[in-house]
Amino acid sequence: MRNPLSETIVNIKPSGIRKFFDIVSEMKDAISLGVGEPDFDTPWHIRDEGIYSLEKGKTFYTSNSGLMELREEICNYLSRRVGVSYVPKSEVIITVGGSEAIDIALRAMLDRDDEVLIPQPSYVSYEPCTILAGGKPVIINLKAENEFRLTKQELLDAITDKTKILVLPFPNNPTGAIMERKDLEDIAEVCIEKDIFVLSDEIYSELSYKGEHVSIASLPGMKERTILINGFSKAYAMTGWRLGYACGPQEIISQMTKIHQFAIMCAPTTSQYAAIEALKNGDNDVAMMRDAYNQRRRFLMDAFRKMGIDCFEPFGAFYVFPCIKEFGMTSEEFATRLLQEEKVAVVPGTAFGDCGEGFLRISYAYSIENLKVALARIESFITRLRAQ
Repeated sequence: MRNPLSETIVNIKPSGIRKFFDIVSEMKDAISLGVGEPDFDTPWHIRDEGIYSLEKGKTFYTSNSGLMELREEICNYLSRRVGVSYVPKSEVIITVGGSEAIDIALRAMLDRDDEVLIPQPSYVSYEPCTILAGGKPVIINLKAENEFRLTKQELLDAITDKTKILVLPFPNNPTGAIMERKDLEDIAEVCIEKDIFVLSDEIYSELSYKGEHVSIASLPGMKERTILINGFSKAYAMTGWRLGYACGPQEIISQMTKIHQFAIMCAPTTSQYAAIEALKNGDNDVAMMRDAYNQRRRFLMDAFRKMGIDCFEPFGAFYVFPCIKEFGMTSEEFATRLLQEEKVAVVPGTAFGDCGEGFLRISYAYSIENLKVALARIESFITRLRAQ
């Protein structure tokens, strides 16, 4: 029989996050610090709007690009939060999570062998989505000594005459790193000079603990070469609603819409009505959750300092990225033994790129109570390792 499988798909590695997720789900009394998902319920007024839309029978397809009212609210939100203005009718598309937006943006923009610069450690989808779109991923290894920020020189060193897109994943999953205005100004200067487009994944933009988030699209000369991707999963605790969006130049958004048209049709209607409510009246919910995450972030950093674990201070998202190189194990070995011996699940840094070796991703999207128990187990584990 002829091989039914695509060689391209077979050669793509599955997500390194899922392995530990699946094991911990079957392990009694285990604590997972591996999931990048808010532990808050979607705020009631947002859920209520979704329920109301169902009760009113609003269960039909929307336009391919999404409800116009939602696109208008997204534009209002981006104008007031990051100072960028978009045209709702032609420069915004509603997607099934930010992940779909990443996928269709790359597919709409890449020709075969176009190069995409991907700073790592970073979210697991950028590299496979580039390959699926026929592009060539070029990895930029970020460094702990730079607080995992992308530097101007690192960008310059990676550019070739085939470079077309830079993925800019900040605030960052898994490191929690952020890029401040000066950092972005340096990157923007290079992108304009070298005529590079930017895919700016800003899904964690509301979870920034060091001043206001800055979008590279807000910098002079960058809106016309940036696809800004965001969504509702992280800021509004709406992961299961599966709703994201992309904003950018009309010529790019129109081609993304074409792919979305054939593959998806439209994002979930119920979720779109709930999202309108989130944008109109959800600022206080976002602020409350951000304050809670910041408290947990500080709690974790203090605990690591007391344990003598090296960890740069992250100012974004809800992850810390501690270094475990002192123990002489790979990230995979450390995470596996921690799960087996102490029933605490974390994610090896290598799940987010080879340069994540020697680090762990730990999520603090959990209650302080759970974090206290997990940290006590981690301390017990590393105390034994140090005594050996």
